[in-house]
Amino acid sequence: MPWTLLKAVFGWLVLFEARNKVLLAPSAVRLRRIEDAEVRRLSAGLPAPPSALVATVIATHRRPDALRAAVRSALDQTVRDHVVIVVDDGAGLPELPDDPRLFAVSLARNTGVAGVVRNVGIRLTRSRYVAFLDDDNLWEPDHLERALGALESADAPVGVYTALRRVLPDGSEKDILSVPYDRRRAARESFLDTNAFVARRTRSLHFSRLRRTPEVLPREDWELIHRYARRHRVRHVPHPTVRYLVNPASFYTDW
Repeated sequence: MPWTLLKAVFGWLVLFEARNKVLLAPSAVRLRRIEDAEVRRLSAGLPAPPSALVATVIATHRRPDALRAAVRSALDQTVRDHVVIVVDDGAGLPELPDDPRLFAVSLARNTGVAGVVRNVGIRLTRSRYVAFLDDDNLWEPDHLERALGALESADAPVGVYTALRRVLPDGSEKDILSVPYDRRRAARESFLDTNAFVARRTRSLHFSRLRRTPEVLPREDWELIHRYARRHRVRHVPHPTVRYLVNPASFYTDW
């Protein structure tokens, strides 16, 4: 009864995350040190922080062909005031397109923590807005245009997420995930994904540094948006602009 009551009041995602912060706190301290060291090291190798209206962070690990396709879908956006930073989780980078808007870096060692990889990309860039794309997913050309249209409207939210077209490994469509934002509902259902999320750069825009194995819930995507929405208004754009691969071989999640 107490567990059922707590879930009804707070939502299971919130309760699980509270437990994670207690049990996994030591991993977050160590990973924050690694993240800080990588940002210092990689910043020294960049002539200037990549800067534009929006910066897209692509985390990658050992998917060269998929990465090239993801990078191309990011570079092909109709929004041109845009930089793309690829952050490799210590495996080495393949050859990528020669484009002045593209920057690629490798961590000195593998962390296996998607949130830390993405945080490095956020911290290496300077932009008003930040977007996220994983190396096995693709954007439609108007993804950023639609997101920024909402973010810069008269009644502007601070963060938006579009609908996901979920695709199976054989290329067939599984479904379209399009759920209006409700923070109470987000504490109970996993309908959020950062591949569709574009948000204003604020102090809240960083991923959890807890070491989340595949068994640890909630995923860092859901935790980020739920936490971000505590102080910032988030809105859903009900148009599918992301081709999300439901990938059983994912390094981070099979959702």
